[in-house]
Amino acid sequence: MNRLDTNLPRSDVIDRDFLEHRAKLIDIAAFLDRCERADGTDDFRLRALRTAIPLLIDGQPERARRILESFSDPTSEPIPEAPGKGASGAWEGSS
Repeated sequence: MNRLDTNLPRSDVIDRDFLEHRAKLIDIAAFLDRCERADGTDDFRLRALRTAIPLLIDGQPERARRILESFSDPTSEPIPEAPGKGASGAWEGSS
């Protein structure tokens, strides 16, 4: 939460941000629909996304932190070489 938001009434935050986040939620739904229509099987990224979605509505604090952690590698030992050419957005060992 933005530090400035702590002084705003909830209705002001909703008025300001609702449409933006409604669109993002619809984008996620469309992405999941496209994945389900496509041939093939889920990979670790889609499984990680599906695992993170319930955290959005669980009513617990710090959703953003907990969702980010659900995508992150919890191990503390470095690996000798990173797989692939770049970040994938989710830890391959998640879910």
